[in-house]
Amino acid sequence: MDLENQKRVKELAEKYGAENMIVLIGGAEAEAAGLAAETVTAGDPTFAGPLAGVQLGLRVYHAVEPEFKEAVDSNVYDEQIGMMEMVLDVDEIIEEVKSIRDEYTKFND
Repeated sequence: MDLENQKRVKELAEKYGAENMIVLIGGAEAEAAGLAAETVTAGDPTFAGPLAGVQLGLRVYHAVEPEFKEAVDSNVYDEQIGMMEMVLDVDEIIEEVKSIRDEYTKFND
């Protein structure tokens, strides 16, 4: 997650309250998705950005996770994301993001 997006997430969490936020990520690889998830929950693991040492504990989901997929119109999902499911390692992405969420998220759905 780039520094500008870290700054935006931090500002929004301060403005609206971390308990009122959900972060939706869409990284194409499990490792990248996991790093983004860790950044918005446990803090920037590279200690380079605005979220370095900041444990927001935000709820975070990847766009291919069932929780998100079930929450949106199926036609829109298929049009915008459906094709990507065919080329992504969906199971690996889900496992990675869920493990980060389970370990670091402070808020229940």
